[in-house]
Amino acid sequence: MKQESRFINILSKVATVLAILMYVSYIPQIFNNLQGDYGNPVQPLVAAINCSFWCIYAYFKVHRDWPVFWANFPGIIFGAVAFATALH
Repeated sequence: MKQESRFINILSKVATVLAILMYVSYIPQIFNNLQGDYGNPVQPLVAAINCSFWCIYAYFKVHRDWPVFWANFPGIIFGAVAFATALH
């Protein structure tokens, strides 16, 4: 049981870092949008909404799920910015 707990702890940290990297990868799209090479706004909008729901879920659980919260929080910001800059 203790081994599984250690594995889950490590897995949650790795997954958090990977999720943050996934949403930080919106930065090139944002720069392209600002330079007039607009991307599709639908995917980042849906990502921002999805991440908002996950953050609300993680924060309002009886035992807050901080890895889920922090993994999704950057998606709200970067998704929203990518969406807004893709509108033309």
